[in-house]
Amino acid sequence: MTTVLQFAEIDAGMVAEVGGKAANLGELTRAGLPVPAGWALTTEAYRQVAEAAGLAEVIAARGQAGGRTEGQAAEGLAEAARSRLLETPVPDEVAKAVAAAYEGLGGGPVAVRSSATAEDLPFASFAGQQDTYLNVVGADAVLDAVRRCWASLWTDRAVAYREANGIDHAGVRLAVVVQVMVDARVAGVMFTANPVTGRRREAVIDAAPGLGEAVVSGAVNPDRFVVDTVTGRVLDRHEGDKRLAIRAAPGGGTLRDTLPGTLRDGDLPAGLCLTDTQARELAELGARVEQHYGAPQDTEWAVDGDGTLWLTQARPITTLYPLPEATREGLRVYFSFNVAQGVMGPITPMGLAAFKLAGAGAARLFGHGPAELRDGPAFMAVSGGRLWLDLTTALRSRAGRTILPRLLRIAEARTAVVVDRLMADPRLPVIHTGRLPVVRAAARFARRIHAPARVLLALTSPRRSLGHVRDLGERIDRRLRVPAGATPAQRLDHAERVLAGTFPLAVSVMPIAITGYGLFGLASRLSGVPVGEMQDVLRSLPANPTTEMDLELWGLAGRIEPEPFRELPVHELARRYREGTLPPKAQREITGFLDRYGHRGVAEIDLGLPRWSEDPAHILGVLANYLRTGAAGGVPAIAPDALFAQGAADAETAMAAVVTRARRRGRLRGAVTRFALRRTRAYAGLREMPKFFLVQTLAGVRRSMFAVGEHLVATGVLAESHDVFFLTFAEARAALAGGDRRELVAERRASHEREARRRHVPRVMLSDGTEPEAQAATTADPGSLSGSAASAGTVTGPARVVLDPVGAHLEPGEILVCPSTDPGWTPLFLTAGGLVMEMGGAMSHGAVVAREYGIPAVVGVADATHRIGTGDLITVDGAAGTVTLQED
Repeated sequence: MTTVLQFAEIDAGMVAEVGGKAANLGELTRAGLPVPAGWALTTEAYRQVAEAAGLAEVIAARGQAGGRTEGQAAEGLAEAARSRLLETPVPDEVAKAVAAAYEGLGGGPVAVRSSATAEDLPFASFAGQQDTYLNVVGADAVLDAVRRCWASLWTDRAVAYREANGIDHAGVRLAVVVQVMVDARVAGVMFTANPVTGRRREAVIDAAPGLGEAVVSGAVNPDRFVVDTVTGRVLDRHEGDKRLAIRAAPGGGTLRDTLPGTLRDGDLPAGLCLTDTQARELAELGARVEQHYGAPQDTEWAVDGDGTLWLTQARPITTLYPLPEATREGLRVYFSFNVAQGVMGPITPMGLAAFKLAGAGAARLFGHGPAELRDGPAFMAVSGGRLWLDLTTALRSRAGRTILPRLLRIAEARTAVVVDRLMADPRLPVIHTGRLPVVRAAARFARRIHAPARVLLALTSPRRSLGHVRDLGERIDRRLRVPAGATPAQRLDHAERVLAGTFPLAVSVMPIAITGYGLFGLASRLSGVPVGEMQDVLRSLPANPTTEMDLELWGLAGRIEPEPFRELPVHELARRYREGTLPPKAQREITGFLDRYGHRGVAEIDLGLPRWSEDPAHILGVLANYLRTGAAGGVPAIAPDALFAQGAADAETAMAAVVTRARRRGRLRGAVTRFALRRTRAYAGLREMPKFFLVQTLAGVRRSMFAVGEHLVATGVLAESHDVFFLTFAEARAALAGGDRRELVAERRASHEREARRRHVPRVMLSDGTEPEAQAATTADPGSLSGSAASAGTVTGPARVVLDPVGAHLEPGEILVCPSTDPGWTPLFLTAGGLVMEMGGAMSHGAVVAREYGIPAVVGVADATHRIGTGDLITVDGAAGTVTLQED
């Protein structure tokens, strides 16, 4: 196999042979872009050396960590692999090929750069993970630099990065790029999209005198230019101090020069190192590179002494969130449905298809249903495996600008701030001024869910209203039943029909719940007590399925045999449960709990994810946590069930106080206030029921789809029955005719896993890529964080940062710090001393449940999981909406 390939012989499809960096340089060369001449030493040369060094045995030993931690095992692997590669002789044929190819470039100074097969990829750039050597002179020096590049594949940093991105060490190879050295007068990096705000078509250029290494390594504060690549307008210039330059040293290597320059302001060099014309030329070059690849690029560039512009590297900007597909003209505003629901990871393809069907059913209630239900409503978009809601029409409507911010302040306070700023954006003027279409749509919606009749029922008969909710649950159960002999095609028909009708059924509860909250507001007006001072009335609400579930789980922990839960790991408890070998009471009680609540789960809005009935490990882990910490034995000052009962008593006291204040204004006011607050207590907990019914429906459809998956496995279409959730309903229907879908599923699983590792998902994103919240970010006081007041009270305690509730351990009194929550998180609330959440508003799920349990909570705290660490002592003031980090 060839060990040396010239750039002109390389294209983007040759990553396996030449690595990501060389593949990109070859692609750019073939595209006619100004790349310095060079060649690549292929991965075949690395394979020969790695085989001689016995690296396969070293990697295999990594899996046998013994008593070492994961970090220690990774460090051991890195050190052993580096040593083996540096000690192993380079094969003679490889050495000769390197020398000949080097001479072919003229025998002058070259740059020697690592080019890994897991580098400069669309989903992981690995920027700076392997070594680069500049101004290398002489064949022997080039060969030595090659050897050190090979070894750099095994630095501690590179090993850790691969493990974090789920890339197999055994599958990674390294090629080496050797390229004519540009003796740069000025150099730097250029992003063809703004990496901070996400805005596309906005090039950000960092530039400094000398070689680009000074900018890339962060050794200098460079000049910064921001250029609109469409118009060529320089939008911003910022002069860096540029106190250091890295230059080529005579005879090879580099040296660092301190730049005295023409001083001003004490000791800063005067002047920018690029003119506006050069900045525009760079931006134009970046636009050509982006157009060639069809995606924003992170590039490195240099300008030589003659003023010639060179492109020395290009790779995808992997941190940018992908944009939804544009279906309508103009600037669009997207809100993350995932963020609002506390599900930060991607949703499976069938899960997305289910939401499109449910969304289409919702849109039909307003008279705006799509022609094809599977397409979903016009306001729903998909990107990065997540759902986005298009808010543009509401933002450009006079009625929408009145309604939307008010709703968001209740449910998603941080988003409300962003929306307020967007309403001042001149690109989003009001174009829908009439209120009549909104009124008509709202009236149509109210009629179709029988809202007037439901409100009247709620006002006149709590017993019949709650009976209606119970009947609705039974009706949904009946709708979910599929005849045992149903064919796969009939199951798919049934699933689509049920999902399209889910929203109208589930939302029909809301007129009753809203009546409760409306009467709460009426009581505030009649009594003169501000709503904020009446929150104790909403403590320990009845008829809330989530708190009922949590308290049932807590009670279960006190009834079962504790020994196995205190002694065995969760996976062993799960195995024994599945085999029916847990102690009799535990087996019976857990089965009963799962019979009632087994349709729930973490990230339960995704049809494609397991329910607790399928994988009870999370529930068993929560029980083990209760029992191991002694929480179920009464260690907390007040057990959660007693605390809930105390909350109900406190609510009665608070209600009586409000009624008394109303009565002072008049006897009738007092009577109406009492009536109103009684109805509020009866109905406010029902706000959780629509989601409960939705999840119930999703679980039923999921069970049915397993039968479809089993059929597709039997016919050779899929490998496993659960692979069906990586198809849409339409694709599953087409697969019934045959054909292998295993490769498609494997690709989608890999994409899903990559997206699941994404560290940041915007809450609001514009169609040009801008993330408004990042654009407006300011430096905050490191010792104080603010958010929205969610549940009154003050608590000081150690923080416990939890990103995934599965397997999480929370000691009694610890303050839970998390991105967001759904009902799968709430069992943790029972032992939490307080709650800090990055997402949400006063009426978001986590805030409501925290109030019911009486734990102080602050929500909508930006970057809380990054700015607070596990073990940090923090004070949560749930009334003021502040979180304070205490000094040690």
